[in-house]
Amino acid sequence: MHGHPADFRTLMAGFPTGVTVVTTTGPDGAHRGMTLTSLCSVSLEPPVLLVCMRRGSPTLDAVQDGRRFAVNLLHRRARATAELFASGAPDRFDRVPWRTGDDAAGPHLVDAAHTIADCTVTNDQVVGDHVVIMGRVTRVTRMAEEQHPLLYGLRRFATWPDTEDHLSYDFIS
Repeated sequence: MHGHPADFRTLMAGFPTGVTVVTTTGPDGAHRGMTLTSLCSVSLEPPVLLVCMRRGSPTLDAVQDGRRFAVNLLHRRARATAELFASGAPDRFDRVPWRTGDDAAGPHLVDAAHTIADCTVTNDQVVGDHVVIMGRVTRVTRMAEEQHPLLYGLRRFATWPDTEDHLSYDFIS
């Protein structure tokens, strides 16, 4: 029995996740970037993560050409950046602060990211309408004082609460 695409979207909407913007620089020197929620750790030794990117994306093409990318983990105040990089707006890099250099694998979104991982592509594989990219993490940079991550699930953005009250438990013995 085959599942319907709408059923699959409903399934994945019920799995909240963090929000990232993957950035890179194309062979033409132009910066590319896209919002995605498909990020997964693969290995600690060596440090490898994977991202899934839509086939036909100019960002994917640039990652496959240059074999490098940066994963910008967005904080809770970066919803506008997440929406901008999901929109496909051609001027997105003109509308947010970023920097490269120091051997960055892609532009670092300095105001929107709480942590950035620079990665080198080790493997890529087409799976349906996406490509799974494995990246060895070459550097991790903590960026902002704001450490609360931006989350996405149930087709909306959210974040951790400010207090840790619901995370601590009193055990009675």
